Amino acid sequence: MANTFTLLLALATLLTGIIWCLERFRWAPARQKALLLVQDGNEILSNNAPEKKQVEPPYWIETLASFFPILLIVFLVRSFVYEPFQIPSRSMMPTLLVGDFIVVEKFAYGIKDPITQKTLINTNHPKRGDVIVFKYPLDTKLDYIKRVIGLPGDIVSYDSESKIVHITPACNVGTATCAHPVTFSYKNILYSEFNEANQNNADDEERFDERAETINGNEHHILVKPLEESEIWRYYRQPAMPASTWKVPEGYYFVMGDNRDNSADSRYWGFVPERNIVGKAVAIWMSFDKKENEWPTGVRLNRIGGIH
Repeated sequence: MANTFTLLLALATLLTGIIWCLERFRWAPARQKALLLVQDGNEILSNNAPEKKQVEPPYWIETLASFFPILLIVFLVRSFVYEPFQIPSRSMMPTLLVGDFIVVEKFAYGIKDPITQKTLINTNHPKRGDVIVFKYPLDTKLDYIKRVIGLPGDIVSYDSESKIVHITPACNVGTATCAHPVTFSYKNILYSEFNEANQNNADDEERFDERAETINGNEHHILVKPLEESEIWRYYRQPAMPASTWKVPEGYYFVMGDNRDNSADSRYWGFVPERNIVGKAVAIWMSFDKKENEWPTGVRLNRIGGIH
């Protein structure tokens, strides 16, 4: 859907741009030249004179040409700077809720062709803990949003009982190429706005524990269901690797949702190619109080701000 809109926007920008150029550099000068041939050099034309109307462009040309600067700005900003997205599911709770509207920084990891997603200029690479939007590897028509957990070369394992992630970074022992150790830490959150708003009226099977997960000193919150067993039989099984353990290939990333027991992520379908990454989610610009597939019932202004 996003690619379709981008393509339509590009075509509309191209069409109006062609009309704008033709009007500015061909049609308008031609009308002006024709007018000079029929008017007296010293004659002052009235607004109602037929010759005067010959200088003015047809209404449809004037209208389409006037859209071109607006469409061009929208296309450039949306394609290379920032793009808005809506959060449709609960997989990133409590960081992102259904009804949040976010801004994605398109240039965070490179300048890409907005149609083919081919990287034109490299600027940076995702870091552990970044929240990214990417094209779902199994269906690139869909946009997914998850948190980066494993970088290329990392060995990631997930304990489905304790709900804890372990990472062994890419490292050649005894050489200077060892990555910095990855430290994960967890603590339970006894009270939060999310717990107050969502836990009190929830059914037992929908109750979560909220934890603060810290990756190399950067903290974010996650949700787990401590008594619920993960469906590890559905996990993606990488050849030559133990169950629930994955080695991230070069050029790929391992991602997980913050709502760990309600997220279809790399544990289930594998890795995200770097070429699929759309950008980094940096802020919530609007938030509506709503549930999945339901109409909003209010506005959550207190959620507007940066994403961590």
